[in-house]
Amino acid sequence: MMNMTPVVKQLLIINIIFFLGSQLVPISYDYLSLFYPESTNFRAWQLVTHMFMHAPLPNFMHILFNMFALYSFGSALEHFWGGKKFLFFYISCGLGAALLHTAVNYVQLHSLLDSVASLNLSKAELDLILNTDPRSLFDASGRMNPGEISTILNRVHCTQEQFNALAQASGVTQSSVIGASGAIYGLLTAFAFMFPNAELALMFIPIPIKAKYFVPGILAIDLFLGFKGNSLFSSGGTSIAHFAHIGGAITGFLMMLYWKKTQFNNNRWN
Repeated sequence: MMNMTPVVKQLLIINIIFFLGSQLVPISYDYLSLFYPESTNFRAWQLVTHMFMHAPLPNFMHILFNMFALYSFGSALEHFWGGKKFLFFYISCGLGAALLHTAVNYVQLHSLLDSVASLNLSKAELDLILNTDPRSLFDASGRMNPGEISTILNRVHCTQEQFNALAQASGVTQSSVIGASGAIYGLLTAFAFMFPNAELALMFIPIPIKAKYFVPGILAIDLFLGFKGNSLFSSGGTSIAHFAHIGGAITGFLMMLYWKKTQFNNNRWN
């Protein structure tokens, strides 16, 4: 097995420090996870810090899988590229993952808001709803909890369907995304691009599969399960940012195409 390369080692250390620190200071998730840009919880640095955060205990598989993949695929790539190019690629894929995830949330949010446009809520009223934890909007029977928001929606004669749409919209703005998975999917894509005939396997698929089939297969399955609200790598019902995975993979693929065309034509790729 290939020795761990310097930048991969540093990234592993940073991720572990973030993980341990977030367990000791749970409120760090509110500041370092990536929130939707229109949320009051959003901060610009979250575009970078979210990729070093991972699910809290007892979910240990999230960071374990990501760090194992970082070591396995990252070391091979850094060996060929060098540290600076590898780090640039890794961060770029993480940013690409965040951008696609945010873009999908934007489409979803505005589709939900279009369905309640007839309520003619003011900007202040809408901001109040979107920046409220959606779980606090419901009682045990799934109806509106009494309070300021209930008063507003009763005044405009909000139906249960419209209320559910607003609650889903609130869920979009109040949810956050964490993890290195977007960057990891970029590494997987790059590995398959450079070493298409390398044989890989998952624990529950013991038959080795060539990388050029393995990686697209994982992406296709993960995307399919994403539309169904599940995940190939979910653990204990954890919500997975599927389009962040796809965003990281697309970013990695486009970067590999560009580098092949502009930098490697006279070297190892023909």
